[in-house]
Amino acid sequence: MYRYKIIFAYDGSDFAGFQVQPHQRTVEKTLKIAVNKIAKNPDPAIEVYGSGRTDAGVHALGQVAHFDIPFDLPDDSMRRALNSLLPLDMMVKSAEHVDANFHARYSAHRKLYRYRVSQGEFVDPFKRRYTAHYKYPLDIERMQIAVKDLIGEHDFTSLVASGSQTKSNVRIIYHAQIWRDEHDQEIIFEFEGNGFLYNQVRIMVSLLLEIGNDQRPVNDIPRVLAARDRNQARGTAPASGLYLVEVNYDD
Repeated sequence: MYRYKIIFAYDGSDFAGFQVQPHQRTVEKTLKIAVNKIAKNPDPAIEVYGSGRTDAGVHALGQVAHFDIPFDLPDDSMRRALNSLLPLDMMVKSAEHVDANFHARYSAHRKLYRYRVSQGEFVDPFKRRYTAHYKYPLDIERMQIAVKDLIGEHDFTSLVASGSQTKSNVRIIYHAQIWRDEHDQEIIFEFEGNGFLYNQVRIMVSLLLEIGNDQRPVNDIPRVLAARDRNQARGTAPASGLYLVEVNYDD
């Protein structure tokens, strides 16, 4: 068997998330169908393993997956073959042979997420699937101060949605920043960490937006984290603004 690692992008608008679900169009199922067609539909079917799940409506610029296939194809031939079978809202950027020990999920060291918030007066019809919309005033300097309190190792129990099945809610955020894109009238949030809990990024963004709108004190994040109570964080930002940008496998 030959193991391939692929980096691919998708528009999550019309997918019911990454993970296979009965009677739903999902990223994993769509990719699995294409891989098995290339392998001439073996029995049992070839499984596809992603670096992690994304929810319905969440996009990816650099999602990673791996699979084993029973014959050898040049890397670029694999990329081209997959793209010829995938729908227009998915695209494989690269394919490469990897060692049999590589695992898209368990070998990952860091993930980078980006969240886009449109600041127009009204919802832009051409952005409604690709950004959140927040028309109220935002003090970006308050948010830039507050986001620093998320950096480091923390118990993020207050910032995880119900339904999470992880054994530990402790995660490390290595890097977090916020900036304003004046040209597109957007606020951009970026987080890099060793892993993220169910809806964690969207909850962090909602919390920071409340701080930026002066609904919370600028130093409220340490209190929220210490409470270990999901009710302290309140909201969850929409899925449409969230992008998985990159998965890093370097030590």
